[in-house]
Amino acid sequence: MKTKHKEPTDELRPEYEFDYSKAVRGKYYRRLLAEGANIVVLDADIAEAFHDSEAVNTALRSLLDLTRSTQRLNASLQRTLKKRGPMNSLLN
Repeated sequence: MKTKHKEPTDELRPEYEFDYSKAVRGKYYRRLLAEGANIVVLDADIAEAFHDSEAVNTALRSLLDLTRSTQRLNASLQRTLKKRGPMNSLLN
């Protein structure tokens, strides 16, 4: 004979009740910093744009790639202008 399945209730068991009056905000903050954790807190408007950490990492990697390629182009342009000399760069 099968036993009847009990419906779960929304209440926690007594052993899981938590007294929030004794909670400490940022209890492990200093330890995480000392251990070298790389936690970053985003502003609310930025957090709305990214649904998870993978999305943030993808955006930051593309920004880094763009920055690196722009730096290479600028360095190349500076070398070209230097080779031409001051007067030639003004004429072209």
